[in-house]
Amino acid sequence: MKKLIMFLLLGCLVLTGCSFGKKDALEEFKKKVENSNSYYIEGQMDIVNNEDTYNYNVEVSYKKDDNYLVKLNNISNNHEQIILRNKDGVYVMTHKSMQFL
Repeated sequence: MKKLIMFLLLGCLVLTGCSFGKKDALEEFKKKVENSNSYYIEGQMDIVNNEDTYNYNVEVSYKKDDNYLVKLNNISNNHEQIILRNKDGVYVMTHKSMQFL
């Protein structure tokens, strides 16, 4: 999961550009991610499956010791899914399971 988050952050950095070379930017970015205690990112993810496209708003929170909270919200039908990882395990919650919270 951490590699996925690093890949997403790296993609954002590469797309936005920078004032120095790609190699320098990549190394600087890796250092910042590896040395951070926490981070929060927001973005939009588009999934293309044959002729269908699914658009999601994505929020990712990370805290030291591999604690993650990922919120996926389908833009077209407002269906929300939450993925939580902490010391107790990995949990996936959908709209029906969150009604009782």
